[in-house]
Amino acid sequence: MAIVVRNEGAKVNSNINVTPMVDVMLVLLIVFMVITPMLQNKVNIELAKVTDPTNMPDADKEDSVVVAITRDNKVYLGQNQVSMADLGAKVADMLQNKTEKQIFMRADARAQYGTVMDAIDDVRTAGVDQVGLLTDRRQDQAATTPPPTPPAGQ
Repeated sequence: MAIVVRNEGAKVNSNINVTPMVDVMLVLLIVFMVITPMLQNKVNIELAKVTDPTNMPDADKEDSVVVAITRDNKVYLGQNQVSMADLGAKVADMLQNKTEKQIFMRADARAQYGTVMDAIDDVRTAGVDQVGLLTDRRQDQAATTPPPTPPAGQ
């Protein structure tokens, strides 16, 4: 009598088919690429360009208070449009539980100076200690201007 031995292990295919996984990843990549620009919590503004801006990483935090002024002098608190009369009260409400009374201003380069100053006055009277003015770095001079050389003899 002979014993019949079945070799089941030889029939197992251990190759992984990655094609469906790659298809799913490409679809997810496209979805995220389409949705990401919509998630910006900012009003479209062309910021003033400066030569030597100061880095303000706190402005990108989720809980930072950002006041935006557009070129047609509309005032926004975050994404919501507010009137100039309500700006101080709403900023005070947002900052009442914070220890640092700091806001950030994003003013369009073509916005009227008086509107920006009125907004700063309103938030300062509401109890804001620090106002950060957000700007962009000027690209054309940053690449062409050489660093200043010290005077001879020093």
